[in-house]
Amino acid sequence: MQSKTRIFDQPQPLVERMIMNVEKVIVGKRELIEKAFIAMLSGGHLLLEDVPGVGKTMLVRALARTMGCEFKRIQCTPDLLPSDVTGVSVYNAKTGDFEFRPGPLMTPIVLADECNRTSPKTQSAFLEAMEEKRVTIDGVSYELPKPFVLLATQNPVDFEGTYALPEAQMDRFMMRLSLGYPTAEQEILMLDRLQDRQPMDHLKPVIVQDEFLELQREATKIHVDATLKEFIVRVALATRQHPDLHLGVSPRASYALMRAAQSSAYMKGRSFVIPDDIKDLVLPVWTHRLILTSEARMTGKSAESILSGLLASQQMPVLRYVSAK
Repeated sequence: MQSKTRIFDQPQPLVERMIMNVEKVIVGKRELIEKAFIAMLSGGHLLLEDVPGVGKTMLVRALARTMGCEFKRIQCTPDLLPSDVTGVSVYNAKTGDFEFRPGPLMTPIVLADECNRTSPKTQSAFLEAMEEKRVTIDGVSYELPKPFVLLATQNPVDFEGTYALPEAQMDRFMMRLSLGYPTAEQEILMLDRLQDRQPMDHLKPVIVQDEFLELQREATKIHVDATLKEFIVRVALATRQHPDLHLGVSPRASYALMRAAQSSAYMKGRSFVIPDDIKDLVLPVWTHRLILTSEARMTGKSAESILSGLLASQQMPVLRYVSAK
């Protein structure tokens, strides 16, 4: 118990070790790694969208190994069936009963690689798991392990053989992040590291699964002032009334932003959320949930520019008090 108290009373050193562990594999992407940990610490799911070959799968593997959680990968293809993901009931001739054989989705950390290359029918198999943390097969519900985090990668939708993810599924991802290409210096460093060994083979866990669950529980205790909650809702309402948006953010998105802000504050060693926590996370948490009107798309507007404009037009709240808990 003493070790747990030492770890969770001062989360910053532990978080720094986790980030540095992932940086042994992923070069020059510290801000993105931090946001990935924020999403997972919040109990949310993460969508990584980028071109092939920039390290999306490697990042997910590094995150899973750092947290000491069991990890499975689902390679999404056009012929992938829902039962290949969730599991299937098989008849046992010896016992005369059906036995459930769990699919890869019944794992704490799941990578759905190139999720937009599978059919919409199979994509829908992820919906219940992402929201309810359970799957239903043949009328029987099976609880998923704790924690359960789905980390999905997708290529841009204009690539050959891809399907756009449905709005309901996009809304269940807490964040959408993009790695982007490394700089020339970062790519040279990556080549140096890979020249004679694979860093992933030497990556060790920093924490274990139970400790990560405790971190998640501690993050939910971070104080969020009423003025900050009002600000989140005010901006959410503005997206629903914006003339350039066919679809604004949902109440689920408001909750996701609050949870992400709590996790961000916790990782920085604070017991309360400040306005900057929210400002820094609005774009990765909300932009993928917005649907622009056809007129807005034709004039070159983007979800990022619209959301940034809304934030600039809203007065940031001033905390009435700061509580040191």
